[in-house]
Amino acid sequence: MGNGATVRNSDAVFGASGNGRPASGRSSRNGHGPAHLNGNGTAAEADAEGEVAVAALRRLTRGRVLVLNASYEPLNVCTVRRALVLILKEKAEVLERGDDVLRSETMRIDRPEVIRLVSFVRVPRDIHRRRITRKAVLARDGWTCQYCGSDRHGLTVDHVIPRSRGGESVWENIVASCAPCNRKKGNRLPQEIRMHPKRRPRPPGPTVFIRIAAPRTPATWEPYLPTA
Repeated sequence: MGNGATVRNSDAVFGASGNGRPASGRSSRNGHGPAHLNGNGTAAEADAEGEVAVAALRRLTRGRVLVLNASYEPLNVCTVRRALVLILKEKAEVLERGDDVLRSETMRIDRPEVIRLVSFVRVPRDIHRRRITRKAVLARDGWTCQYCGSDRHGLTVDHVIPRSRGGESVWENIVASCAPCNRKKGNRLPQEIRMHPKRRPRPPGPTVFIRIAAPRTPATWEPYLPTA
């Protein structure tokens, strides 16, 4: 796989961070308990080193990894641990790496930031239609009111055709709106008050949900994320 290591157990938990030390400072010579260090430290110091290593491991495996389909289309985000499992099982390849290194007794691997699935995953066309949320609508519309273009705080959502007039709660009928425009439009139809959305609302692509899951996207993600 290009990581220069033979993997015996793909689900193994990485035991150390970039310092190359074991995940736990505890060891046992006779198998019955923690070892006492000979003149170079105490068991308490070993425990402290183990806690530091575990904390470093948690820091390295914290965060998100961008997952691309085999076609390079963005799919979703996952945890670093999940990404490592996919990589070690040869179900994904690493496209972008971080600066940190994860180590175990048998291997070392750069912290992944962007991975690509080896096999194409067919995504249902209506998968995003089931995930209508206020945050997703605002993100799709660029956090601006679709009636006046305002990007003020406190944006809400509006049904283009009010529900009281038969409008549905679907992507094609919901837009971001500032409070003044929402109050002004009320339960009237767009043609009745001459308030039409600046852009025709439509279901968003996966990029919108990726940016919601990881608001601070790493620079290494950007080449793979088309404009929402």
